Amino acid sequence: MGNAMPLTPRDVDPALLLWPELRGGAARLVNHSENHTFLVDTPDGRCFALRVHREHYQSRPTIESELTWLVALRRDTEVPVPRPVAGSTGALIHSFETGQGPRLAVLFEYLPGMEPDFDSDLPAVFATLGHYAARMHYHVASWQRPAGFERQAWTAASILDADGLWGNWRVAPGVNAGNRPILDQLDAALRQRLADYGMGARRYGLIHADMRLGNLLLDGEKLHLIDFDDAGFCWFMYDFAAAISFHETHAIIPELKAAWLEAYRQVRRLEPDDISALDSMVMLRRMALLAWIGSHSETALAQQHMPGFADGTAQLAERYMRGPIWR
Repeated sequence: MGNAMPLTPRDVDPALLLWPELRGGAARLVNHSENHTFLVDTPDGRCFALRVHREHYQSRPTIESELTWLVALRRDTEVPVPRPVAGSTGALIHSFETGQGPRLAVLFEYLPGMEPDFDSDLPAVFATLGHYAARMHYHVASWQRPAGFERQAWTAASILDADGLWGNWRVAPGVNAGNRPILDQLDAALRQRLADYGMGARRYGLIHADMRLGNLLLDGEKLHLIDFDDAGFCWFMYDFAAAISFHETHAIIPELKAAWLEAYRQVRRLEPDDISALDSMVMLRRMALLAWIGSHSETALAQQHMPGFADGTAQLAERYMRGPIWR
């Protein structure tokens, strides 16, 4: 996963030649997390979002599959998701050379809005998120995936194993002799409880997997859902867990959970065991984030949440092992 230096606007100049809309445009870096996101202002007054993919994470086939699902969601649902823009060859994905080697890139139409924060009406945001999640889960239940469709699977093993998709939580910053025992207990409990819950088609399928606040754009009353780069196969209830990423201990979470569930159940039925599984999803996501902070320590997001994150995860684990996280 590496600690390469962030790309600069000059590094992506060659990419601006691959889409006619970008000729003569000026790029500016607006986000560096899993990937680099540049906004490109064009001479005719338009704006586009250029996503430059991190090395060794997604491949051309997996990105093609992501975009196929995006196009299907735009066609079949009202969920406001980004529209990918074809380049001069008609392809949605292009490769170009940077000062750090070749990278894959995708261009999207610009979507207005700002990331919601805790000054926003978060219960309303989470009601909308619950509706979006249910519509998307309902959609994938009947959507016929094309041959060759390929996305990663988010399972207990692929998150918790030492060679997990986001790294090894055991070597993450802050994991030490004091909190390691409870984190080991959590690891074992999650594997067992998720195995008991099962991966039947009613509860496990293709999801966004990263509906956190940083992947939302709030524009007045309109909420756009962006960044499907982590979309893959996982438990449907994991979409709630991802939505509260990095904020699992905040006092407002029970209210947000209630708003999400109420909106979700207006679209798609949930059984009691689905609701009971939410705590396991939250803890699984928390462990994924712990691993991610370690493997992406060069990013501002990881550095922001690094202090105390391992200890906070252990404290949540103790509550989880005793009963409901939120009473």
